[in-house]
Amino acid sequence: MSEPNTIGARTASPAVIDIQGLNLSFDQDGRRTDVLRGLDLSIRHGEFVAIVGASGVGKSTLLRVLMGLVQPSAGSVRVNPDPGAERPMALVFQDSRLLPWRSVCSNVSFGLEKSNMTRTERRERAMQALGVVGLADLADRWPWQLSGGQRQRVSLARALAVRPSILLMDEPFSALDVSTREGLQDELIRIWRQTNRTILFVTHDIDEAVYLADRVVALGGKPGEVRAMRSVDVERPRKRGSVALDDLANDVKADIFGEPARSGGNWVI
Repeated sequence: MSEPNTIGARTASPAVIDIQGLNLSFDQDGRRTDVLRGLDLSIRHGEFVAIVGASGVGKSTLLRVLMGLVQPSAGSVRVNPDPGAERPMALVFQDSRLLPWRSVCSNVSFGLEKSNMTRTERRERAMQALGVVGLADLADRWPWQLSGGQRQRVSLARALAVRPSILLMDEPFSALDVSTREGLQDELIRIWRQTNRTILFVTHDIDEAVYLADRVVALGGKPGEVRAMRSVDVERPRKRGSVALDDLANDVKADIFGEPARSGGNWVI
């Protein structure tokens, strides 16, 4: 039986991220570089949004702006996290960034060490997060004993352990082989549905974007700007390589590059 399409229900809820007229410029060596221009984006609670675009278009920089690591040159960025969340957001990187001298469980609990939780409470929370990603039985292993896919799941567990309202994911599966990447994509969908987190997912892979997301935002140009936003009105669970997803992937590529693209194959830009 197909899962219900819940896109409409999610987009009716309040915005947790509201970006209006975002401009970002850097001055370096006496020259001004415009990175993002006129970016508007509103993301609702529980929505899964993918940002796709070529290298250098400002996808990862946008995540840094949301994290407060970079200040915009103009425009407004408002984050309205779920009141029940313990942190506004957490970031999952392209590489797992696990500490090699700490066990899996200790890596997951790392972000909790500045809280008022006891050591026992931190371990319990870490074990809960590892259970969500299916790695509770590997809690006492070391990072070097894990596969690449397992390390990324530990990284995701570390983000979930701080119970954020929003998960920011910066190309988290791009360095993995195809079978591992596809398995983690399905795992991420399961976790998203289980935890009801809002996810903003950055990727170069257009097929990955349309397979995962409720909505795909195509960035293009220099400076980067929103070329199009497309709802993925395909019921879950989705089938990779379906006509509907392939057509949408082709449309997104045309949005980015400004020309029709009607050929097969995996779109990675």
